[in-house]
Amino acid sequence: MKTRNMPKLTVKSAADTSKKWGDVTPGRSGYYESETPGAASSWEANTIAAGPTFKTAVAAGNIDKLYVGGVKRAGAEKFARKVKDVGVSRFGPGVSAAITDFEKNWTDFQTVLAGIDKPAKRPRGDPGNRTIIATIDDALYKKRLALLGAAVAAA
Repeated sequence: MKTRNMPKLTVKSAADTSKKWGDVTPGRSGYYESETPGAASSWEANTIAAGPTFKTAVAAGNIDKLYVGGVKRAGAEKFARKVKDVGVSRFGPGVSAAITDFEKNWTDFQTVLAGIDKPAKRPRGDPGNRTIIATIDDALYKKRLALLGAAVAAA
């Protein structure tokens, strides 16, 4: 059986491709701004529908190796570089943009904390003091599960 010589696929170098990407993509911010908000409802619906796939994926037998491999591939150098080159300049504006979300989410938990009848404090070192922590932890955990629609039935 004769094999035909197939032409090789022509691929630009990584340097050429990354240069073009870096030159062209920042100019697409107007497109991002105009098109992305319209995708919010389909993002939500598709993400909710992907719940079973997510569960299967995170339960895969090799998920720990994939996770560790991704971390190793990125490495500490990239993490540090991205903090310096991108993270610092975005930190303040990101916090400012999140004030409304922070307040809404904190209010859910602040209300729970304010409503807890805290057990009486006992003498220093008394194991009974751990009930204070357990009471607070239990209330916050139940609220978190309720907010996520994942409340666990009582045992």
